[in-house]
Amino acid sequence: MKLKIVHNTTKTEAKKKVKGLLKGLAKRHSDVVSDVQEKWDGDLLDFGFRARGMKAQGTMEVTEDEVVVEGRLPLLARPFESRIKSAIEKEARSLFRKA
Repeated sequence: MKLKIVHNTTKTEAKKKVKGLLKGLAKRHSDVVSDVQEKWDGDLLDFGFRARGMKAQGTMEVTEDEVVVEGRLPLLARPFESRIKSAIEKEARSLFRKA
């Protein structure tokens, strides 16, 4: 699964917003999300977490204009890929909403 999300801000500001994203999501959805792991290498975030007992992994790369999200869904979650993409896009719109 791959998504490109335009961030409408500077690369530095976009990276700041992405840095708190997973932990914030895990806190808000603690009933279904656990084991959040994040490892930054420059502008590339390797992440992993469990959602409803299934492990999800991927990367987020912050570029000058967008955040590129690539994820590997567990086999059982693949039928829900379009719903997952929609949820990510909705969260991104909220995260990068113009002030």
